Amino acid sequence: MMPLGALLPLLLALPAPAPQQEVPKPDLSLAPGVVIDHSPASTRQYIGSPSIAALPDGTYVASHDLFGPGSTRDTTVVFASNDRGSSWVRLAAIKGQWWSTLFFHRGALYLMGTNREYGEAVIRRSLDRGLTWSTPVDSATGLILPGKKFHCAPVPVVERAGRIWRAMEDAEGPGGWGEHFRAFMMSAPIESDLLRADSWTVSNPLGSDPSWLDGMCGGWLEGNAVVTPEGEIVDVLRVDTKPEPGHAAIVRISEDGNAATFDPEADFIRLPGGAKKFTIRYDPRTECYWSLANWVPPKFDTGQPGRTRNTLALLASTDLRDWEVRAVVLHHPDAENHGFQYVDWLFEGDDLIAVVRTAFDDGLGGAHNQHDANFMTFHRIEDFRTLEGIPADLGDD
Repeated sequence: MMPLGALLPLLLALPAPAPQQEVPKPDLSLAPGVVIDHSPASTRQYIGSPSIAALPDGTYVASHDLFGPGSTRDTTVVFASNDRGSSWVRLAAIKGQWWSTLFFHRGALYLMGTNREYGEAVIRRSLDRGLTWSTPVDSATGLILPGKKFHCAPVPVVERAGRIWRAMEDAEGPGGWGEHFRAFMMSAPIESDLLRADSWTVSNPLGSDPSWLDGMCGGWLEGNAVVTPEGEIVDVLRVDTKPEPGHAAIVRISEDGNAATFDPEADFIRLPGGAKKFTIRYDPRTECYWSLANWVPPKFDTGQPGRTRNTLALLASTDLRDWEVRAVVLHHPDAENHGFQYVDWLFEGDDLIAVVRTAFDDGLGGAHNQHDANFMTFHRIEDFRTLEGIPADLGDD
């Protein structure tokens, strides 16, 4: 063994260890609203499908899934707030749940969507405000539509005529993304066990036609169950169009929920932001339908409306067919790496409360792009019924 005296000069001659590099920390204060969750672009896991429910005790529950090449495309994360959205805690991460809507019904909280990307249609129930969830393993426990490829988003669940209604699509049609979506409506008696597949009635699926809208129709998806002014149930769908922005489709559903029909000559409507996902809800106080959607201001119209998501606008309609932009809620002048999209929202008194899939600066290089969001954020839109006016620099040219 070498004597210590001889070893010491050798040890002193060794290079000093390199100082540990500080791991960069995100700056969450850059993002608008209240940050519920953040997933840096470097993870290649992007935040999708925000949804929100309000419980009778005042608790807010929110959820999102994770997509992108770093994800497993089958996981939804659930959060809760007990202070009206000022702060949030993570409750659960659910494997086998995706593209899902949160809703509260008859004393229980539900998550309804698919079990993975283009997976089977499933529903879960929580009896402890989102902390733990049932597992859909068969037709008695939440596996509603097995064996095919289904698609959806966090879209409204509404009650009408003793039933609850929720729109969905399958991906069993011909063609690629957009063209292969076929719209249908699901409904169940309000007093039924929603975890049982036999509680649900499913309409026929309807595919779109690329010749519609003078050849601009690239498909329809992410439909909203809405009750019309005449009391009928319809499915109002996002329509993928380019170069022209702002179309939606109204698919009519029969009284018993079995039949879906569409007239391409009469049932396309103009809806600002209709090329992206939107949520429509009816407000009895104003007798108006309201939505938050990605309107494309004229100066940002590049002929790619599906990818222009840097402006979030408040829309209103009295008849579900004619829509106007009432106000701009969120905007960023850069449309490449900033987006406020896939908004889910609820009425709360004079306000709207909303969760947003947000692509924004975070001190780490920001979002991968406007589509691949790095935040889920919470927003309160106060006195929304009184808002009006569009900033001059975003108005008509």
